[in-house]
Amino acid sequence: MGKKKTKKPAGNVIAVNRRARHDYFIEDRFEAGLALEGWEVKSLRAGSAQLAEAYVNLRKGEAWLVGAHFSPLRTTSTHIKANPTRDRKLLLHRHEIDRLTGAVERKGYALVPLDLHWHKGRAKLSIGLAKGKKQHDKRADRKDRDWQRQKERILKH
Repeated sequence: MGKKKTKKPAGNVIAVNRRARHDYFIEDRFEAGLALEGWEVKSLRAGSAQLAEAYVNLRKGEAWLVGAHFSPLRTTSTHIKANPTRDRKLLLHRHEIDRLTGAVERKGYALVPLDLHWHKGRAKLSIGLAKGKKQHDKRADRKDRDWQRQKERILKH
């Protein structure tokens, strides 16, 4: 008998930044770990995280996730004051940080969080090394998407 192909479970992804692909050309992807507090992990397990306004910042040789919103659960400990939008440190190798720093400072790239997911029981953030799209690029993408959709409809009949 042949091996059965298994798909990734749909529960793997916690949050997706849909604006990233709309506003940027994604040139390269990196996967980073996150330094989280206990209540944040519980919040992620419940699926209450948003990356809509988030971005990645490089400071003093470290990468930080800024503006991500992790909603605290009602059952969060009473002696801890939960800050849902605090800056969270990203865990990357030194050579990855050096490469990202070079691309951002010299070549004018932006670092955009793409999605938040689980990998082997740990929360990971996919980061995209991205160039901003101009308005006409966005229009061209929308036109291509509409054409692909229309082509599918025509082929279906």
